Amino acid sequence: MMMAATVRLSSKGQIVIPKEVRDSLHWSAGVELTLVTTEHGVMLQTKPTQKHKLPAKSLRGFLQHKGEPVPTETLCKPVEYTNDRF
Repeated sequence: MMMAATVRLSSKGQIVIPKEVRDSLHWSAGVELTLVTTEHGVMLQTKPTQKHKLPAKSLRGFLQHKGEPVPTETLCKPVEYTNDRF
């Protein structure tokens, strides 16, 4: 279930995550979070641990192509490395 909440940025750059949101995500005091900037704002998620890996589907929509669609034929062409500095 998606939730939305409005929060206010403090003079110290802090926000309070509402209790309903924390409860729905099972976030308690001390949980480590990762803040990732995106084109549309920020994404906040629990910091993955070595034991807990995020499923690939959690990255859905993270990388977005803005512009004209690229034909499959173009994507499948061999890559020229003549100008490569490596």
